[in-house]
Amino acid sequence: MKCFSKWLGVITSVAVLAMGSAQARDWNVIKDSGTMVVATEGAFYPFNFFEGPKLTGYEVELAEAIVKILGLKLEWRVVSFDAQLASIRQDRFDFAIASHGYTEERARAVDFANPHYCTGGAIAAQKDGPLTIAALKDKTVGVQIGTSYMDNAKKIPGLKELKTYKADPEAFSALKARKTDAWISDKWLIKSTIEKNPDAGVVAGEQVFVERVSMILRKNNKELMDKLNAALAEVIKNGTQKALSEKYFKTDIGCRG
Repeated sequence: MKCFSKWLGVITSVAVLAMGSAQARDWNVIKDSGTMVVATEGAFYPFNFFEGPKLTGYEVELAEAIVKILGLKLEWRVVSFDAQLASIRQDRFDFAIASHGYTEERARAVDFANPHYCTGGAIAAQKDGPLTIAALKDKTVGVQIGTSYMDNAKKIPGLKELKTYKADPEAFSALKARKTDAWISDKWLIKSTIEKNPDAGVVAGEQVFVERVSMILRKNNKELMDKLNAALAEVIKNGTQKALSEKYFKTDIGCRG
């Protein structure tokens, strides 16, 4: 497995699944078509989000660079996170790229490419709120449903309540409105969200687990996996991945070693 989440001995995986009208395709079929169908959530700033009508973000531009190296056009699918499990069971994707941690159950349904960035689940709260695992005792925590953040938050002892939300913007809004005491999500997403909303009074706290984030595709599609890994290696080698990291995060979030 290429994507790891490590906290209290738990292993989880990260992905967003693609959805479309075509069946999953082998590399030769994709190459002959001239187009790669790729999916992402479109609601995970600054990884994949809409800027007006345009889908953009670190992972969006990274996927575009990978597909360009493969000599193909790219066709996007935007799929809400809670619809993605049905998508993979229906075998409807070429590959998908995203920043979410899937629950262990969901992770077993897919294969993972090499990681395209390293991160982890972290706590966010109001400045006077709980910012450590220990401080979450008797507190209400918000997470996105179906994610590794939810899986790991369930294992924190003594929570008063775990509230689930369809997407992270909803979880952040609940925290701002003090409907929850804390929010657990990707540490880079939390950093960027706080920077984008400086008047929210929210700060980042302790990191509670680590993850290596990967593109996903259907099981046993080895030739496509090899092509994606080779193209990813090229965008890392030629500096594209680092440049996109600096553009969106002002630091290199790539995995080293």
